[in-house]
Amino acid sequence: MSESIWLAIGLVLLFEGIGPFIAPDGWRKMVAQLSAQPDTQLRRIGGCLVVAGIVIITMMG
Repeated sequence: MSESIWLAIGLVLLFEGIGPFIAPDGWRKMVAQLSAQPDTQLRRIGGCLVVAGIVIITMMG
């Protein structure tokens, strides 16, 4: 179980780091656009990501 959690954390860090590593300017612009969004829009995006994560975890488990 512990190995799986560390593997998941490592994969998240890997995928989160690809954007700023490959295209830092594009990543910076994307973050600026996201920060300009209203809270309700960000909550919808976050909710969709949570649901997608739960679906993937359920399918893999």
